[in-house]
Amino acid sequence: MRFMQLPGEGRRYRYSASESILTVCATDPISAAVGLHAYLRAVCHIAISWDTTLPVSALIIRDTEPMEGQAEVAEGYYFNFCTFSYTVAYWDWDKWEREVDWMALNGITMPLNVLGHESVLHRVYTEVGLNDEEVRAFLGGPGYLPFQYMGCLDSFAGPLPTSWIRKHEELAVRVLDRQRSLGMTPVLPAFTGHVPAQLAGPTTGTRTWDEFTTHVLHPADPRYAELCRRITEIQMQTFGSDHLYAADPFIEMIPVDADPAHPGRVARATISGLVAADPQAVWVLQSWPFSFQDDFWTEDRVASFLDAMPAEHSLILDLWAETKPMWNRSDRFRGKPWVWCALLNFGGRTDLIGNLSTVADGFHESLTGDNPPIGWGLAMEGTRNNTALFQRVAEAAWSGPAPFDHWLRDFVRHRYAGAESEDLVDAWRALASSVYKETSLDVLTGHFRGALTAKPSYAETLAPDRLATRLWGSRPYDPAILVRAWRLLIEEAERRPRLLDGELGHDLIEVGRVVLSHVVDQHLVATVREAARSSGETPEALGRFLAVFDDLDRLLACRPEFTLEHWVGEAEAWAEDEEERRILRDNARRIVTVWDRPGPPNLDDYAARTWSGLVGGYYKDRWTAWARGLFEAVRSPSAEHDQRLGERLLDIERTFLERGPDAQPRPTTDVASLARRLFEAHAGALRTSTDVASQTVTGSR
Repeated sequence: MRFMQLPGEGRRYRYSASESILTVCATDPISAAVGLHAYLRAVCHIAISWDTTLPVSALIIRDTEPMEGQAEVAEGYYFNFCTFSYTVAYWDWDKWEREVDWMALNGITMPLNVLGHESVLHRVYTEVGLNDEEVRAFLGGPGYLPFQYMGCLDSFAGPLPTSWIRKHEELAVRVLDRQRSLGMTPVLPAFTGHVPAQLAGPTTGTRTWDEFTTHVLHPADPRYAELCRRITEIQMQTFGSDHLYAADPFIEMIPVDADPAHPGRVARATISGLVAADPQAVWVLQSWPFSFQDDFWTEDRVASFLDAMPAEHSLILDLWAETKPMWNRSDRFRGKPWVWCALLNFGGRTDLIGNLSTVADGFHESLTGDNPPIGWGLAMEGTRNNTALFQRVAEAAWSGPAPFDHWLRDFVRHRYAGAESEDLVDAWRALASSVYKETSLDVLTGHFRGALTAKPSYAETLAPDRLATRLWGSRPYDPAILVRAWRLLIEEAERRPRLLDGELGHDLIEVGRVVLSHVVDQHLVATVREAARSSGETPEALGRFLAVFDDLDRLLACRPEFTLEHWVGEAEAWAEDEEERRILRDNARRIVTVWDRPGPPNLDDYAARTWSGLVGGYYKDRWTAWARGLFEAVRSPSAEHDQRLGERLLDIERTFLERGPDAQPRPTTDVASLARRLFEAHAGALRTSTDVASQTVTGSR
């Protein structure tokens, strides 16, 4: 294999292979990596995804005529602050090395990297007078650090272990070196005005996010620009710099000062501090507040804020552009450089959802007209889900829009190691006609998730007609289409068992869990209907309802990436003593369940992971508690039943955070055999959404 320089402007590659030698000519290292990946897909029918089993075995270099590719735009952005909580929080070097290689193969040039930022903050705040314990208490738990960096919270779920600070500074240096060696320009975090309470002064404001109160310096306070400068300086000394700094002073929080000119003052203070430390500094700003709180961020307020940011020191991320673009509502960001991003996933939720055929259409639309984007981006809150959507965007950023059916056929061949199978193509067509069909679902709120991960409530469940309409109406497709996709995947797995260790085994589980979540919904509605008709007998549907949780848990346990145990184990691996282990274990369990504290509903179940250990443990325990009070709630409806249920659920949450789930049984058969058995046991229970929604029962509420 040979890599050679390709002269000229832009990001381009050309590959050819002759006499079993592959030659990739490219303008830069990232283009060379994209060219290599293009060859692997087009000629070897192998795509390197998050789910690919590495190393790829028996790779044969096949001769091919020269082929060329060119990026639509210069830059490829990656990550969201939240991703560093919801997915990568506990990764070690091995996982990061693989991820950086994946970035290069998919054209990422500007990855956000907040690793090790805690060491920078620790040094700066001890410089200004806080002691070690005060700073580590302010930083809080390791699993919540990105929310600390955004200014959403502090002093929560900690304190931060000393060993974590040391180890993650070392890890950050290693990851940054790897990224830069491949030609990437990492984006590092910057100061947002958020400070420890000990540094609050007369003009310091307070703000609230999800019941967390934080302190933020006024931009006129000289300490604002000074801390911004000093944090940037220490960061440059520790990690170097590529002059890109991410700071979001208003992320999901209304400015502390109602004066319309206040955001502009914050912008000037931030730029002043950054440029004082690094004259080439570019402030990378997420446009998320403009869409999330668009009632406050009127066009004049957005204009006032952006106009205070010099273009040469600014880069705007249109963070949710695939769903709610801001570029066409803000005069293309007032002439500032900007990046079109697809967010696609909130909280790292494991649901299959999205608009696969049109997900990249908005990007190509944005390329026309004045001030087009300088880059594209994947800004998901969590990765390792909905691989097809993210790959569709990444490929479109280099190859331009491809006819969907042509792209889908190629995607299937690449994903399954070159397998030529009409059944696999048909399975993905079924997915594209169901979970990945064009939809108006509100992906942010997650109301499409169904009952499995929802917190039980009698008020929400005891009207079966309304419950059926809500559950099935939130997934507006015929579940029979999804059942067909699962059946085709199972049949292919039975024919090609060698593919089970790779993406086919992964997809078999991923599609199966969506099918079984539909079955859960079906049996819940039937349970409520039977309870409304019965005179006290246990509904037959209740046993079927709870049994699905155990069956799905067993299916999920077939792959480590679908288990809570794997997630918690990654967290505990960073601990050096039992107290550190307790903090890390707590953070890992907490963020995928109650998020903050048991009781308050704001972010409860936000991450909604259908993982082994949660499905057959945490979620089943909650629905079992609901089942115990079902008859009494049906016979004499009152708010007291939900109050008592809430107390039982609170006990379950506290116990889970302290002890975790009970040990789950390991699968005793291969995933294809188990999937077949579960398909035969459960898939027939599904009716079309129309059938379910139209059922009525006399006396139902």
